[in-house]
Amino acid sequence: MIFTYGDKEIAWLSQRDAILGEAISSMGMIHREVYPDLFCGLIRTIIAQQISRQAVKTIWQRLEDLLITVNPLNVLNKSESEIQRCGLTHRKAEYILNAARKVTDGALNITRLHDLTDAEVIRELMQLDGVGLWTAEMLLILSLQKSDILSYGDLGIRKGMMRLYGYESLSRQKFEAHRLVYSPHCSVASLYLWAMSP
Repeated sequence: MIFTYGDKEIAWLSQRDAILGEAISSMGMIHREVYPDLFCGLIRTIIAQQISRQAVKTIWQRLEDLLITVNPLNVLNKSESEIQRCGLTHRKAEYILNAARKVTDGALNITRLHDLTDAEVIRELMQLDGVGLWTAEMLLILSLQKSDILSYGDLGIRKGMMRLYGYESLSRQKFEAHRLVYSPHCSVASLYLWAMSP
């Protein structure tokens, strides 16, 4: 499954920002994979913290091989060391087990995230060990397909923005100015900025 967007979002961004619009025209549609199963999306995003996309794919495949189906009960049926052997740090293995426990015991009603605002989703997720703002924002884009997320904490997005506009540095103030221009279609802008990241 890929992130869903179309002519409306492209037209908005192109009208609001000619430089981005030119890049969109040149690059065409971005087919970014999304993970509609929220638990899988959460675990995959925890795995993705501060490592490359290729490393994420490798670790995720090992986790799928270990669990067969990635769900909270199957996670809890494995030891921390078994999960860690998929290529994870001790901390990330702990975070994954903790997330599975929270979902299983009802402390995190993961299906309810669909009904919450972006800010509420972020607040809910950041109560989990190992989940900060970046992780919550990635889940908003790549599992919930929320439309208006531009993550300052994402190095790829910042690098893509610097490359697109020819910036040698990128202040938070400059970043936020672009966010205002892209809104309410920041998530689609994020797809293009990722694709432009060196």
